[in-house]
Amino acid sequence: MVDTTQPTGAGVSLRRSQPRYGERLIEAVLFVAALVSILTTIGIVVAIVGPTIEFFREPAVTVWDFLTGTEWTALFAEDQQQFGVLPLVSATLVTSVIAMAVAIPVGLGAAIYLAEYASPRARRLLKPTLEVLAGIPTVVYGFFAVSFITPNVLQSFLEVGTFNKLSPGLVMGVMIIPTVATLSEDAMSAVPQALRDGAYGLGSTKRQVATRVVVPAATSGIIAAFVLGISRAVGETMIVALAAGNQANLSLNPLELGQTMTGFIAQAASGDQPTGSIGYESLFAVAALLFAITILMNFISIRLVRRYREVYE
Repeated sequence: MVDTTQPTGAGVSLRRSQPRYGERLIEAVLFVAALVSILTTIGIVVAIVGPTIEFFREPAVTVWDFLTGTEWTALFAEDQQQFGVLPLVSATLVTSVIAMAVAIPVGLGAAIYLAEYASPRARRLLKPTLEVLAGIPTVVYGFFAVSFITPNVLQSFLEVGTFNKLSPGLVMGVMIIPTVATLSEDAMSAVPQALRDGAYGLGSTKRQVATRVVVPAATSGIIAAFVLGISRAVGETMIVALAAGNQANLSLNPLELGQTMTGFIAQAASGDQPTGSIGYESLFAVAALLFAITILMNFISIRLVRRYREVYE
């Protein structure tokens, strides 16, 4: 007979008696991977902060003059150097706005089509084709802007020079379309089918379901895609370095040439500025400002995503 006075399994441990070395190894590898990403970020901050502090210790520049000045001639002779970063910021702003004016509507439209209208066969064909744009080197986009967009498109109906802010902005927008489209489509595909079925059951059309049900439900993911696209536009280097020009110009006119923050960093890093000079240290000051802008955008993105996030069971 079975003794029913003792609970079944009493005193039996569910833990494995032998250690699982494979799982411990995987856990250690994953920990190292996470640690490397954190240390890399810390290393970037340390590498930027030191020269930036030395830059602002120079008597020729102050933090206020740097942030509010309207003349940027950091690589000129010492008696002609001005360190007002607003011309670089304005060019970065103009090219980024143009890029997102292209990438947001086209990318979101492509995402809506892929998620709601395209057949499975069309989605399998179009999505990888769209993502090919993300794999093209940015230097190729830069040459495309200089050698094709400006002379064959813009100069056909606009009075614009070889270097301008409109051409790289447009090309950057094309480059960012796959980022916006892919992430937005993933967010829309994650919306439960029950929401669509309920809307169809109430007599909604496909357009109404897509724009009034799916898109609002995927708002957090779509916002994250937009912010990631903006961050990539702000941080793009080769396209603006090749097509926008290397002359700092405080102007919001996209038909004029200009120099972005990343364009200046590329120019200064590849120039002949002696290490430790104020021109060399200005590179790190601009990089620190760019880093701060990117971090601020990421914080805003996190807040927006958390605010509009929808959780489904």
